[in-house]
Amino acid sequence: MDVIELAEVDVVRGGNTLLDQVSWQVAEGDRWVIIGPNGAGKTTLLQVVGTTIHPTNGVAAVLGEVLGAVDVFELRPRIGMTSTSIAERIPRAERVSDVVVSAGYAVLGRWREDYDDLDHDRARELLDQFGIGELADRTFGTLSEGERKRVQVARAMMTDPELLLLDEPSAGLDLAGREDLVGVLGELARDEAAPAQVLVTHHVEEIPVGITHAMLLRQGAVVAAGPIEETLTAQHMSDTFGLPLEIEQRNGRWFARAVR
Repeated sequence: MDVIELAEVDVVRGGNTLLDQVSWQVAEGDRWVIIGPNGAGKTTLLQVVGTTIHPTNGVAAVLGEVLGAVDVFELRPRIGMTSTSIAERIPRAERVSDVVVSAGYAVLGRWREDYDDLDHDRARELLDQFGIGELADRTFGTLSEGERKRVQVARAMMTDPELLLLDEPSAGLDLAGREDLVGVLGELARDEAAPAQVLVTHHVEEIPVGITHAMLLRQGAVVAAGPIEETLTAQHMSDTFGLPLEIEQRNGRWFARAVR
């Protein structure tokens, strides 16, 4: 069973075509990166597979369920997701351990939910896994941007999801913070027990080691998609960004620069 299967999906809002005839399959064990310029449709695509919006046309199936024929509130706990919009809604006074454990009820901000010792142990284990166990009793608002990113990844993994969606996880980080997070995401990508993963970014330098496939988007349409070494070519990237580019891979990491 494919984790994601899209067939000729369009998303049209306000007369604007945000996704144009996108067909795509993600298998269990795949680690995808989606790359494209601003306005390419990357976040819209992630919203479709994250079940927060439905296609205008075409068919979208996620974890074997067709959108429009399934209760998305039952489907969403099977999907882990990080994004800037989620991070902005996390209460700054929330304890880090509560930010993570509350994913079990798909809520932001503890209220009256009932969590047992296994839930709290799971949250602590995830914080330790991502190297931030010592932050468990800190409040979210006191963390650095890099620490907040790690907390969000831990939260996304709390429900043991079958699909992990990472929307520009390195956005807003300085060089050290980016490299630190890319290392953490690389460990997750190489973990055979981890779920299928889809990461959105503008920059090839933010692609972790272990990513297996890539999709390039421009103006809502797919320029190229497939195994990463076949997809991240100079020609495909130049077509995607409308700029002559050179692409290089070293030690599993990718680099791009303009041709002058």
